[in-house]
Amino acid sequence: MLLQKGAIFEWILPSTSMESLTLASTAKILVVDDEEDILDLLTYNFEQEGYTVVRALNGEAAIKLAEAEQPDLILLDIMMPKMDGVATCMELRRTKGLEDVTIVFLTARSEEYSEVAGFEAGADDYIYKPIKPRVLKSRVKALLRRKGTSSRRNAEVITIHDLEILKDEYVVRREDENISLPRKEFELFYFLASRPGKVFSREDLLVHIWENVHVTDRTVDVHVRKLREKIGQDYIVTIKGVGYKFLPE
Repeated sequence: MLLQKGAIFEWILPSTSMESLTLASTAKILVVDDEEDILDLLTYNFEQEGYTVVRALNGEAAIKLAEAEQPDLILLDIMMPKMDGVATCMELRRTKGLEDVTIVFLTARSEEYSEVAGFEAGADDYIYKPIKPRVLKSRVKALLRRKGTSSRRNAEVITIHDLEILKDEYVVRREDENISLPRKEFELFYFLASRPGKVFSREDLLVHIWENVHVTDRTVDVHVRKLREKIGQDYIVTIKGVGYKFLPE
């Protein structure tokens, strides 16, 4: 078994703070794994924090359940029958109403190519098993808090070149075309577009966009490549040996 009970969860749980209860009072988490005992452990620990938890044993069931339940965050394994986690993540991003849901991989696959594939599919975070429960719950809490803060911000629109970038809708608009982007792709594009002409290293972008999430420099390159594929080659410029900048008008 990839994830042993004793390896990720401590049965003496920390006391639940008022911040956790407030945050969790309206938050719903969908956990997806093909092993029942792992689902049981995840469900138990998240419910102890006050979250509503729904669960699925494979990717196909997860997509149907996500459409019905509209979770705030999906915790997704990679190696599953019927539909693996990467394919599931891609399908979730294509599903109306789920384009902006927070998706986190929790997996024993620690190879760089698996992590890159996860982010290319649209994941917001990639967490390796085994992991201590306090760390996992802190990561989930931070992602949910970030999402809640983002949803409360006033609408902001950047108009640059032939683009309108709508911060509250996570949409880039060009003429009559709306280009929907996964959360991290949009945040990266918005960050660069709001500072045209300024060069940022990959390390800078990791700090600003991914904060304390453990990802590699390659993750930035992957997201830039995806943005160029979807929006065009003429906006983000590579500064060789340094990083990236958004072209000023």
